[in-house]
Amino acid sequence: MIQSMILIVLSYAFGCINGAYYLSKWKMGKDIRELGSGNAGARNAGRHLGKKGFLFTVVIDAAKVFMALLIVSTLTEVSEMVMLLCAFGLLIGHIWPIQLQFRGGKGVVVFLAVTLYLVPVAIVVTGIVMGIGYLLLRRFTIPGMISMLTIPITTWITRHSWTYSIGLLCMLIIVLFAHIPNSRKKENLEDIGE
Repeated sequence: MIQSMILIVLSYAFGCINGAYYLSKWKMGKDIRELGSGNAGARNAGRHLGKKGFLFTVVIDAAKVFMALLIVSTLTEVSEMVMLLCAFGLLIGHIWPIQLQFRGGKGVVVFLAVTLYLVPVAIVVTGIVMGIGYLLLRRFTIPGMISMLTIPITTWITRHSWTYSIGLLCMLIIVLFAHIPNSRKKENLEDIGE
């Protein structure tokens, strides 16, 4: 139990490493949360730091997920529940990082990276649905939401794991909830990608 708690706290600490925030501080000396949409995520970083800023933010946020979950899985044999709780720790740390006064990103990249690590095939399905949705609607927001909803379903079909299916659904709800404060602003409607 103590070891599991330490791993969850460690995951939260990894989650607090916000790529967009630290890149903007390093490159511009500015707080990304005070620019554009106000989101400390990849889309907003791309607006102010260019394509490389977007790419590096995605890489940093995905890398922290893989590093944390790899540490968790290699240090000890953990159950699906502990693995999932560590994934929650990563997401919560990203959205509500303690060192940034609990104002982080929206969690899309972290959620997708967690899915890629735990259930890789679910990302393939999500990508296909997203691609079809974009071709039909020429927008990212609605296809993005619909494609992410396939993740818990694909997880159940391929893994037959209620733990991961329900856990990933709960994580998705948190991500969507994190987008609510910005949903009324037109400029943020396309920020489903953070």
